Amino acid sequence: MQLDDDRTADITARLRRVEGQVRGIQRMLDEGRECSDVITQFAAAIRALEHAGYKYFAATLAECAIDPDKAAEEGYSVEQLEKMFLRLT
Repeated sequence: MQLDDDRTADITARLRRVEGQVRGIQRMLDEGRECSDVITQFAAAIRALEHAGYKYFAATLAECAIDPDKAAEEGYSVEQLEKMFLRLT
């Protein structure tokens, strides 16, 4: 399913923030920062990436609900959507 431009832009912006967080973690490691600080940033990056994935799935699900026939033609059956969701969680 193709997402609309606004949803794609939102998800892309979230991924760019995650990318920045990961680069920040790399810098922290290079600088020898405290373990607890690094772990906090890992946790934040993981949560941010999960949220981006959930937003993407929710947008896909919404598109499927708008046009269920098209979704089925493209292989997005209820069963397939459930499998995708379970992979994400």
